[in-house]
Amino acid sequence: MMKSVIAVALVASASAFVPAQNARVPTKLNFEYGDYDDKLWDQDSKKDVYNKWDPSSPRSAKNFNPFETFKGNSPDASGIFPGEGRYKDPIRGDVGYASMLAEKADLEEREANPKAGSEPGCAGCKN
Repeated sequence: MMKSVIAVALVASASAFVPAQNARVPTKLNFEYGDYDDKLWDQDSKKDVYNKWDPSSPRSAKNFNPFETFKGNSPDASGIFPGEGRYKDPIRGDVGYASMLAEKADLEEREANPKAGSEPGCAGCKN
């Protein structure tokens, strides 16, 4: 009798070390990254995203203003800002003084001629 009690106790305690049948399975999150994710995120790619941007549509990874800033930061290639989940440091191009002057001229033109409906608080803006 004692032998059978010991055998049952050993079998019961050994099952504590066997993995559970319904072990945790990783889930797949359905997050769509931007068109330039893991690609060069330079002025030309930002202009391309800006030209596709529709301020009246909800903001998404494929519909955002790449020149918009939030708390002093620029978004990555999917419209995610530093400090937010899924932010990926973009692949940046080389920057020289001449390219900075060209970017400044582009910025001044965008500020002088903003897209219709792109005022702060629109559906396609973070701010």
